[in-house]
Amino acid sequence: MMSRQQQNHRHQDQQSRVFYELSALVLNLLRSPPTPMPFSDQSSVPVRRPHPPPPSTTTTISPAGFAWLMLGISVSLMLCGSVTFFIGFMLMPWVIGLVMVFYVAGIVSTVSMLGRSIFCYAMAPPRKDIPGNLL
Repeated sequence: MMSRQQQNHRHQDQQSRVFYELSALVLNLLRSPPTPMPFSDQSSVPVRRPHPPPPSTTTTISPAGFAWLMLGISVSLMLCGSVTFFIGFMLMPWVIGLVMVFYVAGIVSTVSMLGRSIFCYAMAPPRKDIPGNLL
């Protein structure tokens, strides 16, 4: 069985690994420009294109390309956040309802047990085997 500290450390390792992979993906996008992909309507016509030169290590991205990249990243993060918020917003009444049901059920159960104990004590016949003077 794992301790809480080991689980917390494992969760932090997973978060740092995801952050590292995301950073590597963004840096790779910044270093090399994307290769052109043929569209489906152009793929039926064979076109001889010269081989592109190998990408150099000093490839730079234009300021407009960098701006579009940052815009795309921010829009995708906003959309993911909005979807997550919407799902949480739609599920919140169900969660509150379940909490209230369990809360009310706990109160009813406690009152029922308390009433049953009082009722059973009041209706029980007096015991004769207990001596009257305990001192």
